Amino acid sequence: MSAQTTVQRPSLRESVKAQSLFTKALLYLVLSVGSFIILIPFVWMVSTSLKYSNQVFTWPIQWIPNPFRFENYREALTMRPFGLYYWNTFVVTSVSVIGQVISSSLVGYSLARLQWRGRNLIFVLVMSTLMLPEIVKLIPTFVIFSKVGWVNTFWPLIVPNFFGHAFNIFLFRQFFRSLPKELDEASKVDGCSLFGIYWRIIIPMSKPVIGIVAINTFRHTWNDFLQPLIYLNDTKLWTITLGLRAFQQEFHVEWSLLMAASVTTMIPIVILFVIAQRYFIQGIVFTGVKG
Repeated sequence: MSAQTTVQRPSLRESVKAQSLFTKALLYLVLSVGSFIILIPFVWMVSTSLKYSNQVFTWPIQWIPNPFRFENYREALTMRPFGLYYWNTFVVTSVSVIGQVISSSLVGYSLARLQWRGRNLIFVLVMSTLMLPEIVKLIPTFVIFSKVGWVNTFWPLIVPNFFGHAFNIFLFRQFFRSLPKELDEASKVDGCSLFGIYWRIIIPMSKPVIGIVAINTFRHTWNDFLQPLIYLNDTKLWTITLGLRAFQQEFHVEWSLLMAASVTTMIPIVILFVIAQRYFIQGIVFTGVKG
């Protein structure tokens, strides 16, 4: 009986191991297929950016351009003042990231670490704003900015970011609630003020959530088309999204040049994610640790 048991145990262990390997292999296969499907539009965009105009819509699809036309990138970036568009977008995006991190973290700190009457109700009201469509706020905000003379300036694109965003506030609140309360008590004993606790203790420990908020804000502002379209009339103030639209004429679209310019606009986003992906993943994990 003992010998039979000894023979069966390794067999059971090997069966479990084989099942685990099969599950992992199946998971990797599904992820690989999904990644391939997601990358198809990006590959087509890069391929189109290196083609002549008469090769864009050939059938069957010519995935590898023949010949490669790298001049599309030079023509696309010199046809319009894309250097100016990049600078305008960088200014708006950088200031917006700073505004979102500062304002959302302050509100999240108040909701998570400070004890005051009605804070849970305020948090519910803040989160309820996520159910309000952006299009509903479009006309009222335009009227306000028009009355103060901010139309055709960068202010309508920047100032709202200094009043926080409900989702970013939620992320900061969730992360701050996961930090030990003893940190606040020990800091108070040492004579640290509430703002000192926020600035010297909490913020240095919050790199993951700061990373995810900064990346999301950068990505959203960098790719935003609707707000610049509404508020920016002077071509010298255009962002890159408006610059890309210039390739779409009434009866003709320069697809090769449009795709070439689009590839260049993706480079800052890709670089930012590669540099900050560790904080991005940590932020997603840690913001849901404590409810």
